[in-house]
Amino acid sequence: MQHNIFTTMRSLKFPEGCKGTQVYAINPTGGEGGGGGGCGGKVGEKFLQHLQDLRVNSIRTKSNRNSHPPTNQTSRTNVSVESLLPAGFPTVDLMEPQIESCLKSVDFVESLAAVYKKVESSSQFEKSERFLEQCAVFKGLCDPKLVRSSLRSARQHAVDVHSKVVLASWLRFERREDELIGLSAMDCCGRNLECPRACLVPGYDPESANDPCVCSRGELEVLMGDGGECSTSDIDEVHGGGGDGDDDDDCDMSFCIGDDEIRCVRCNVASLSRPFRAMLYGEFKESRREKINFSQNGISAEGMRAAMIFSRTKKLGSFELKIVLELLSLANRFFCEELKSACDAHLASLVCDLEEAMMLIEYGLEEDAYLLVAACLQVILRELPFSMHNPYVMKLFCGSEGRERLASVGHASFLLYYFLSQIAMEEEIKSNNTVMLLERLGECATEDWQKQLAYHQLGVVMLERTEYKDAQKWFEEAVEAGHVYSSVGVARAKYNRGHKYSAYKMMNSLISDHTPVGWMYQERSLYCTGKEKLMDLNTATELDPTLSFPYKCRAVLLVQENKLESAISELNKIIGFKVSPDCLELRAWISIVLEDYEGALRDVRALLTLDPNYMMFYGKKHGDQLVELLRPLVQQYSQADCWMQLYDRWSSVDDIGSLAVVHQMLANDSRKSLLWFRQSLLLLR
Repeated sequence: MQHNIFTTMRSLKFPEGCKGTQVYAINPTGGEGGGGGGCGGKVGEKFLQHLQDLRVNSIRTKSNRNSHPPTNQTSRTNVSVESLLPAGFPTVDLMEPQIESCLKSVDFVESLAAVYKKVESSSQFEKSERFLEQCAVFKGLCDPKLVRSSLRSARQHAVDVHSKVVLASWLRFERREDELIGLSAMDCCGRNLECPRACLVPGYDPESANDPCVCSRGELEVLMGDGGECSTSDIDEVHGGGGDGDDDDDCDMSFCIGDDEIRCVRCNVASLSRPFRAMLYGEFKESRREKINFSQNGISAEGMRAAMIFSRTKKLGSFELKIVLELLSLANRFFCEELKSACDAHLASLVCDLEEAMMLIEYGLEEDAYLLVAACLQVILRELPFSMHNPYVMKLFCGSEGRERLASVGHASFLLYYFLSQIAMEEEIKSNNTVMLLERLGECATEDWQKQLAYHQLGVVMLERTEYKDAQKWFEEAVEAGHVYSSVGVARAKYNRGHKYSAYKMMNSLISDHTPVGWMYQERSLYCTGKEKLMDLNTATELDPTLSFPYKCRAVLLVQENKLESAISELNKIIGFKVSPDCLELRAWISIVLEDYEGALRDVRALLTLDPNYMMFYGKKHGDQLVELLRPLVQQYSQADCWMQLYDRWSSVDDIGSLAVVHQMLANDSRKSLLWFRQSLLLLR
């Protein structure tokens, strides 16, 4: 039970779930404020003057604990202006809501109902794909529990080894087990659903997915078709030290390789494949010979002896890796299906780390060994995201040639590239690898929803890379495939290319042609000004109160009107039920202007709990740096005082305040496991 609790906590991916658009500054290209300088020329001077006006005209409420002697007021003001706000204050003209990279429907209820209908009406061998589609729809709801539930159902109904391997690896990644020290990528969770060995067993068996796996009992080779181990005498025979395994009376022919002569039984060799049978019993001259020269067939004497042993015992057992690889090549050359299956299963059972996977996957691709490639692929996928830094791995996955090689052995699929592209977008959305993986995803897309997803995500990535022309092209492809939400991307790309009126007209048409949704009005608000902009923002909030951008935009507009307290109240509305780093950043920004340094420090600490790497003020200052600047301006608390504060805030269900206190306590003593546990409970809540 304890394992399940911690697994759930690790898997919620709070930074991603709370991710929002970072607040843009008034002077994104200007230099950072220096000692007595502003934030870049006249703009900086005007901003400093504006801050001074705000302080004079605003009504501020300060707690007694934050008050300082009047003689120190000037120095505190200088610190706040020059150091705490290095990039000025954001304006609505430079703020843009983030375009979500998932499928987003005009009517989610209708979409979910349609997917449910597909799941119910599909055959048992199609259910896995339908649950994957359901997973893609659930991603639009930003609920990781629903996403994992769909992935589990997809894995439960998976039929082929490839799907089982990818889905089990994806489930492992969702739990973020790669972040746990002491766990191997191939460690088993104890259930067939994610067991790396059980995934290599083909077949449809949804009822056994949640059963205890058999890996601990060493039954993998039996399940995968390896018949057992050879005797010691057989191993000696391979190296020529134990004579011939067949009695001399039974042996009726020999294969000659160099100076070695391998005695064997003709009928046993003929049983390996039709080509061998035709050669030994057909019209070929070899059928009348007792000695056949086999030197030009790319196999060593040891390999041929192993083949003769297999023809007699139907076992591989403890042959050396080099010998088994030779047998696999021989099996492909002479179409020995039974021998190939045994070699494939045996080699697959040997793959247990990334180094072995990198070495053996090449053999698997060359020899068309389905299970071996699956086993290597499994190790690579279970090592994600670490394995993405391996140049060979990225060459295999990202290039068209690599995809074709994987496809030739049945291991290139939309599912695989969907998984890989999601991780790539999390790791570095602007990278070339991300673009190439999404291009491969588009090549694997066959159904409409798959094309919508691939093209839309390509548009999102190109937009992030500021390649607006390409972004517009991909968004238009997604719209043509039926994804209405991608129209937002088309409009944004046009806007960034200088076609503001065209973007406005496009959003007008979208609102006229469809049932109005909050994100439509939110997007249109970017392309208008004044009262019309405010009306669109208000309508967006009425239709969808969970959209954070309208609250932020209204807050900035209120700041421009010197209504700082009202701006804080506006942000409190969204933070009260949907906490996101960008909203906390903006509230901290306004709190600094109000000289409410304790409130600003609280928000920054809570923000860093959600996203430890968050860069504030248009990427000019790391959150930790701002904490260090704010600390001298607020009352200092001992660890005992912090415990009392935590008790008070916890009791009053002040989650943000509690997160801030825990963050401060962890900074003082990061070894307290109880504090980490408290933090995880707060994040869960």
